[in-house]
Amino acid sequence: MDTRSLLQGLRFIDSFFPSGGFAFSSGLEAAVKSGAVRDGKDLARYVEDLLMHGIRRREVTAVAVAHQARTAGKLATALTVDRELDALKIGRDSRLASRQMGRQVIRMSAEQIHDNRLLRDFRAAIEEGRTPGHFPVSIGMTLAACGWSRQDTVAAYLYQTAQGFVSAAMKLLPVGQQEGQHLLSRWEPLIADISRTAQPQERLISWSPLQDIYAMRHARLESRLFRS
Repeated sequence: MDTRSLLQGLRFIDSFFPSGGFAFSSGLEAAVKSGAVRDGKDLARYVEDLLMHGIRRREVTAVAVAHQARTAGKLATALTVDRELDALKIGRDSRLASRQMGRQVIRMSAEQIHDNRLLRDFRAAIEEGRTPGHFPVSIGMTLAACGWSRQDTVAAYLYQTAQGFVSAAMKLLPVGQQEGQHLLSRWEPLIADISRTAQPQERLISWSPLQDIYAMRHARLESRLFRS
């Protein structure tokens, strides 16, 4: 990857990018309020379990498929995996959060990355209501258009996800910036392993019942800091 490709792609996963991700905790707020996650150690186990058993075979596979779809120029493949991912996101708030973030990414990438008809066609499909436009699909297609490899694209998605959990935890738990950095460092080998083994040929499946339940409970919390 050359420097320009790196810089172009980094904008879409940087915390400064206006995807709205800072407003979502992905169910972590409900888990904290229930007492299931009380400190950094609990958070580490919670996130690692979700990465290995939920995100690994669901969102990660969607990223890999979307990356391949953009590389091969096959819009239909991207639309299919986007709809499959929508069906597997059983929590309403989590589903809407992923859609919002994905639409922000594809809207800007379709405008700013030149000569990428597939991105524009995907954005049009979202605007016409033909596909939901989830974040993993949008980021997979966008970073592929920037010239990133599939492995690097998956790693970037996972790191952005992990960073989001740490950011939310710093508002919900006695977790400071230094501990947050330790957690991100602890997750690096897992992120690298998942990124290395991610394949677009795999089926989208997941098994993260506890995290999914907390994500669904979030809407019924009496008071909330986050939208999901």
